[in-house]
Order: sequence, then structure tokens, then C-alpha cells
Amino acid sequence: MASQRVSRSVLITLAGLGVVSVAFLAGVQAALLVLIGIGFGLALQGYGFGFTGGWRRMIVSRDPSGMVAQMVLMATAALLALPLLAAFPEELVGAVAPISWSLLIGAFVFGLAMQLADGCGSGSLNKAGAGNIYSWAVMPTFILGSFIGASHQPAWIALGGPLDAWASEPGQSFSLSLMPSLGALGATALSLVLCLLVAGLFVRLRATPQQPTSFWNRQWLKAALVIGILYAVHLAVAGQPWGIVYGLGLWGAKIAAGVGIDLTQDAFWGVAPHAARLAEPVLWDITSLTNIGLLFGTMAASRWTNPDGATHHLSAKQWVVGLSSGLILGYSARLAFGCNIGGFLGGVASASLHGWVWFAMAFAGSVFGVRLRSRLGLQ
Repeated sequence: MASQRVSRSVLITLAGLGVVSVAFLAGVQAALLVLIGIGFGLALQGYGFGFTGGWRRMIVSRDPSGMVAQMVLMATAALLALPLLAAFPEELVGAVAPISWSLLIGAFVFGLAMQLADGCGSGSLNKAGAGNIYSWAVMPTFILGSFIGASHQPAWIALGGPLDAWASEPGQSFSLSLMPSLGALGATALSLVLCLLVAGLFVRLRATPQQPTSFWNRQWLKAALVIGILYAVHLAVAGQPWGIVYGLGLWGAKIAAGVGIDLTQDAFWGVAPHAARLAEPVLWDITSLTNIGLLFGTMAASRWTNPDGATHHLSAKQWVVGLSSGLILGYSARLAFGCNIGGFLGGVASASLHGWVWFAMAFAGSVFGVRLRSRLGLQ
């Protein structure tokens, strides 16, 4: 008990010192973003909330509790974020992306790969911070894949999309934001209705009365509310939605530049504003700050409840699957304009159609990913 108290005191001290250090080096906004990231990590790990497991439970056992909680998260974030975006159009920007082939293909492949990796962007960071060895096998190639995927993203986007005939401007891919046409009130109301309908659909698809399953998990609902509120706070502080994958790709780009790879002519990393992010310290990057905070938050939550931790060894097959699925995750996330956070949550909470399209394609990919996971004998 005494050692546990010491461990918790150390965690609190480290968090305080880290936030103060970031404030000194990069400013108050950066320190606040690290704090928000820590909050994300504490909520994800402390409440056991995640996307990948919830989708897998729905697919395998028709347990909709995770899906319902995720819709509560979407609704909470939309309810708080959309009025902010409408009230401060010059200061805040939402996540609006085109319905492109890169989105459709990237989201589907991401959904498949995240089941093999046993985590999406936030989930992989969460589990890595908690000391999960498999997630640490996933993370290095996730970073590499995100770096490469960003470089290839402009070429993929140039392929256009299936709805380009309805684009507002010739030569542009079709995108649809509900805010301009419906306003904040209408966009918020429609977003909430969509969340309710999707949650209701999954509840209707739950296991039969002979195999009852609950669709209400208090812990996950608490997590959904906390994360939804933190999402809105992040939007207000950062001026942009919460993201994961850009920061990971930036880390990969910095490593590549550090070993002498010339990125000045790169189609993504060689142009503004990404070239500036590459030249600046990592603490100047918004997504990196929340990623760092999230890692510490999940580590702190895990150590707080289990000071001794838990480790296990990976088989050769697990190493191969973990490394390869991480690479695919990172690459496909860049094509899809983000992971479950940047692509799905960010899109829905910005009233952008691409968020729901991302979800549909990624969930379909997860169906195949769960089957492949079973064939590979992964637990």
C-alpha cells in the first residue's frame, strides 16, 4: 500500500512537472493541450472505453453496448462542438473532407486492419501507454505507415470520388457539410437524430431473447460523456478538432528527415503548412501534444489501478501481424482523412457527411477483419 501511494505521488508529480515544462517551452496553449490529452487518456483507460472492442463485440456476439456508447460520444461532441463552430467561424475550423475514393478505400482497409492490430489510432496509443506489448509492436509501423500514407495522399485524392458529378466546383471532389445549408441548429438536430437512429439500429440487431445482451454500459457511457466534453474543450483551445494520425505521421517524417531523407520535394511534407510543422519543434504541433498527453494519461491510469503492471511475450506470428497491421493502419488512416477520432468523430462533430461514410466503410472492413482475426487465431 505504501509503495502504491508512492507510485501515485510520482505520477502526479511527473504530470505536474511535464505540464509546467511544456508551458515554459511552448506556451500556455500547448500545456493546456497536454492536459486535455491526459484527460483523454485517463477516460479511455480508466473507463475501459474503445472503438475496436465495441465493434468486435457487435460483430461477434451482437452486443450493442459499445456501439450505443460510441453514439452517445458522437452526439455529445456534436451537441457541444457545432454551436461553437457556428459562433466562431473565423477562430475555429471543423473536419470536412470529400467523399473520395481514398476515403472509401482507406476507411474500409483501416477497419479491417484495426481488428488485426486490436486498436485504432486512439486505442493503439491507449494500450501502448498502458504497457500492452502487442500495441508497442503496432506503434512503430503505424508511425511509418502514417508518414508514407501522407506522402501518397495527394495522389490518392487526385483520383476523385464516386459523387464528383455533384461537386460544387468542377474538378473538385464532392463533399457535404450540413452547417451552411441547415445552420447550427439544423445541423445539430440532424446529427443527433442520426446518432439516435444508428444506436437504435444496433440495439435492434442485438442478440435474440434466448441469448440476451445488455445495450447499456454505465462505465462506457460515462467515458462517452467525458470524452465528448473534452473534445469540445479541445476544439475551443486548439481551434481545430482532436486528431491522432497526423501527429504520428509527423513523428515519422521527423525521424526520416533526421536520418537524412530529403522531404523538400515531397508532395505532402514538402508543402505548407506541413513543411513548417516538420521544421518546428514537436511541441509546436497540436496533434503531437495531445498524443503525448494521451500516452501519459493512459500510463498513469493503468499504473494507478495496477502498480505492478502486466507483461507477456509475443509469438513470432503476433509480431508479424502486429507490425504489418500497424503499417496498414497508418497508411490507410491517411487516405481516409483520419482514424476513428479524426475521420469518424471529427467528421460527425463537424456535421460533415464524410464522417458517416467513414463509419460505414470502416465497420464493413471490420467485419472482414474480425473473420481474418479468427482465422489467424488471435485472441
